[in-house]
Amino acid sequence: MSKALELLIPEATGQVRLFHISVPQEAVDDLRARLRATRFPNERPVKDWSQGVPLADAKALVQYWESRYDWRRFETELNSFPNFRTLIDGLGIHFIHERSPHPDALPILLTHGWPGSIAEFIKIIRPLTNPTEHGGRAHDAFHVVIPSLPGFGFSDKPTVGWKLSRIASAWSELMQRLGYSRWVAQGGDWGAGVTTALGHLLPPGLAGIHLNWQFVFPTEIPEHLSFQEQRAVDGAKRFFGAGNSYFRQQATRTQTIGYALSDSPAGQAMWIYERFYGWTDNNSSPEDALSRDQMLDNISLYWFTNTAASSARIFQEASSACLSRQPSSRETYTALQRAGVSRPIPISSTGTWPNKAATLRLLSSQPFLSKKCVPPFEN
Repeated sequence: MSKALELLIPEATGQVRLFHISVPQEAVDDLRARLRATRFPNERPVKDWSQGVPLADAKALVQYWESRYDWRRFETELNSFPNFRTLIDGLGIHFIHERSPHPDALPILLTHGWPGSIAEFIKIIRPLTNPTEHGGRAHDAFHVVIPSLPGFGFSDKPTVGWKLSRIASAWSELMQRLGYSRWVAQGGDWGAGVTTALGHLLPPGLAGIHLNWQFVFPTEIPEHLSFQEQRAVDGAKRFFGAGNSYFRQQATRTQTIGYALSDSPAGQAMWIYERFYGWTDNNSSPEDALSRDQMLDNISLYWFTNTAASSARIFQEASSACLSRQPSSRETYTALQRAGVSRPIPISSTGTWPNKAATLRLLSSQPFLSKKCVPPFEN
């Protein structure tokens, strides 16, 4: 983040204050200059994505980002919703808060993960807050609260100690500060971890949670599995093999990877672009599932806020607690997905979620469910 951009982020206080997103033009110009000066590696010896982003795909994305992508378009879209910052537990937290025009709407807290951001929820805000304008009914309405995780986006960068339970406590304080006495929460990826922690915390007013990634694995695998259960076990094995190399890097050498990603926009882009390939339903290209603009909206948030290292620290802080076996006593809804690095395993769910109310089967993969499948997600 350039010094000019840092100065445009006001210091948070205990009050909830409006915040206007405005990236200095010098930061946009600097990004384009860096992209033009990108030094690419040589071509990989394989023909697929097994060693990472193919060179041709990398060059195409960098060229598009440099010459055709319009950050101001997305900045305007972000500012079309009320953005705020407030100080919670010593940290400035950024969030979007869009109230429904329907007075009896239910407040909902939406939490993203990595490499996500508030960008993944932008397209569902209006259908959730004003469902009657999108084919829904008034009693389907929500007041929507979307915070940026600590170290992500326009939230402050934390020091040590911000584990999932501490974030969950901060989210509870945020909802109380906004005046909500009854509310629900939803999350995917690390957002699912925070939302699960909310279910354990049982803060005042929390009525239920929805997850599109269940942070749980069975203590024992039965000898005989159904087809769906075997797929889930196989997916978990792949993830804990070569599939979680990014996880181990960010959980153990957070600062080291930060030097590379903070200095090179091409490096930052490929680090996330490769995850879009691995974690969306596509036919060999991330663009089968998401547009370049959608991906670059998210990537640009990481670049302009210089949060490559600070966002990765959640892996270091929370990795030991991410696979929870503690039961949640709040009503829980879950979503199973067709693809992705791991699938929830039905045999494991009853012990961790004794009050699980429903399981929804959706045709998309975590952790970008809201970005890819707006209609089923909002329902």
